[in-house]
Amino acid sequence: MPKGFYYLISAQFASGLADNALLILGIAFLHEQGFAGWWAPLLKFAFTLSYVLLAPALGPLADAVSKSRLMAVMNGLKFVAVGFFFSGVHPVLAFAMVGLAASAYAPAKYGLVTETVGPAQLVRANGWLEVTVVLSVILGTASGGALLGLQSLGPMTALNTWVVQVLSISIHTQLAAPLVAVMGIYAVAALLNWGIPPSHARYPQRSRRPLNLLRDFAHSNKLLWTDRVGGLSLSVTTLFWGVGAVIQFAVLLWAQKTLNMPLEKGAYLQAIVALGVIAGAAIAGYWIRLEFAEKVLPLGVVLGLLLPAIAYSTSLPLAIALMLCIGLAGGVLMVPMNALLQHRGYELLTAGRSIAVQGFNENASVLVMLGVYSAMLALEWPLEGIMSGIGIAMALGMGRLVWLRQGRFKP
Repeated sequence: MPKGFYYLISAQFASGLADNALLILGIAFLHEQGFAGWWAPLLKFAFTLSYVLLAPALGPLADAVSKSRLMAVMNGLKFVAVGFFFSGVHPVLAFAMVGLAASAYAPAKYGLVTETVGPAQLVRANGWLEVTVVLSVILGTASGGALLGLQSLGPMTALNTWVVQVLSISIHTQLAAPLVAVMGIYAVAALLNWGIPPSHARYPQRSRRPLNLLRDFAHSNKLLWTDRVGGLSLSVTTLFWGVGAVIQFAVLLWAQKTLNMPLEKGAYLQAIVALGVIAGAAIAGYWIRLEFAEKVLPLGVVLGLLLPAIAYSTSLPLAIALMLCIGLAGGVLMVPMNALLQHRGYELLTAGRSIAVQGFNENASVLVMLGVYSAMLALEWPLEGIMSGIGIAMALGMGRLVWLRQGRFKP
């Protein structure tokens, strides 16, 4: 791997670790401050909003400046955003600021990988990146749960009191010390970003007028969707991330309702899925070549059909086994699809613009799915029906893509 790649994945790990710990702490903070349960999915909704609204500007921004320096600045912005939890600002707005930073971070991160790693190593590089992303999910989620579990202990209570006094925090919270710990992780990630050497890739300057940015983005979006390879891989990743965002919250609620597990323990079930993703990413990174990426599409059908099985499971061991299978299928599916999309996007567009298009579509899917999920919860729909419906919809969607591959997408 090229020089600086391990700084990149280390910084990604630290930043992702903090993001996932903050999500668990944010859910707990909402509960602590007396917000209704349907606010929790809106944390992710707010986090994702910038990926969609600012997508036309994010790609050109990543291409116009040093990507490593941009990532460092964005981790600094996340640091500041966590501080807003202490100011009385609505937690969803504070989380939106974290999402703003993350939305600018993403095209810089993936664009840097595409610029510095050749096609022969791109699947393997994505395997490494996916493993660090998933490890950050596992350890970040687990860390958030652990910090919640420790907050009632004497030393943590004393530390929390000290933090509240030193920072003159006006709101009543037992989560000040855990949130400050998350700020420290963002600071470490920013320092690691400074260790990444620039790629020296240069692109033609484009107009920065808002209307021209929108036109250019619309053209880029259409170009990637109508391309045979780009359209297929973009369809898969868009569907996967929309469903995955809902399942992230549904599993927590399912664990609380079906298994009577508190939030901090339910968070560990998300880590079980992530362990499966790591195994799947490792398999894909070492045994699936870029030209054979489309062969993994049937796994999307399997993944969708596993969700109803979890929804109606009442046995923890069975649920763990099913979640491992979901993670494994997801890892094997997504690593080749991401690599295929990045490679084709780089050929058709630029590194930053193609990742911005990818982020726009994937996160638009996340917004729609989370909005639907929150509405279903507010209408008190049964969770088992929600999870089953989403799983069946994913299986049908992936089945259609498998069928299309035999026709429109046939090489």
